[in-house]
Amino acid sequence: MYSTHLEIFRQIKGIGSASGIFSADEQLYIVGDNSGFLNKYNVDTYELEKIQILFDQTVTENENIPKHLKPDFEVLCHIDNYLYILGSGSTATRSIMVKYDLKTKKVKQESLSKTYEKMRSISSVNADNFNIEGAVFTGTNWLLFNRGNGDEAKNGIFTLSGNDLINAGDIKFNTLLLPNINHVESSFTDATLIGNEIFFISTAENTKSTYHDGEILGSFIGSINAKNLQLNFSYKIPGKHKFEGITLFKQEKKRIEFLLCEDRDTDELNTTIYKLSLTL
Repeated sequence: MYSTHLEIFRQIKGIGSASGIFSADEQLYIVGDNSGFLNKYNVDTYELEKIQILFDQTVTENENIPKHLKPDFEVLCHIDNYLYILGSGSTATRSIMVKYDLKTKKVKQESLSKTYEKMRSISSVNADNFNIEGAVFTGTNWLLFNRGNGDEAKNGIFTLSGNDLINAGDIKFNTLLLPNINHVESSFTDATLIGNEIFFISTAENTKSTYHDGEILGSFIGSINAKNLQLNFSYKIPGKHKFEGITLFKQEKKRIEFLLCEDRDTDELNTTIYKLSLTL
């Protein structure tokens, strides 16, 4: 069993509503759910670079896109030399996928509308309960994590065969019961793959809507077997945080360190990055 320790790692001005994070060497890549920019932050020099990933008048003039228009980027997933940034699909305007090439710096935008529609049809998860908040690629399949914060509490994992999200073939859906706080079940907010284990975070938010926010009761970190998708363990993270992004920071024989980002559901352009340590 692990013991957990949470501490503040960095406080960064200029980023709001952080929902996805990826750590590579001295760089942190951070995306917000209401912004058209990918943020690149150097942990040594404290320099922040903004990379535009959406190109329209609303984005270029306003860092905080209005809620009914925001792309709701909830997924930041790293594969090879690319970052995949996915909208949650919780509304019709939130089905954008951005692919960012870390080498060439090129940005490619595509629509996941058809894939998301297939996923809803196969799983019988309706539009009011569809909310993708995490993704990992196993090398053979995509795993997309549905946040069950709608009225049907459909926490689950979509398995999409192959590596092509736009033209997804075989799709399966497995539900998973997650830990609760005061009888409010937590729901997936992100995941990352380490070997044959998927480490996930989930938040207990007192709401029955994928659109409207509710009272934050706290978050969990847990592990799922990547082969059979069974829950290995889960731990309550100290405090009442709405953690929405997780990335591996350091790994040792008996210690794993993650960086977490938090969505405070405000327009303030100020974010805190936390370090969560699991020690055997």
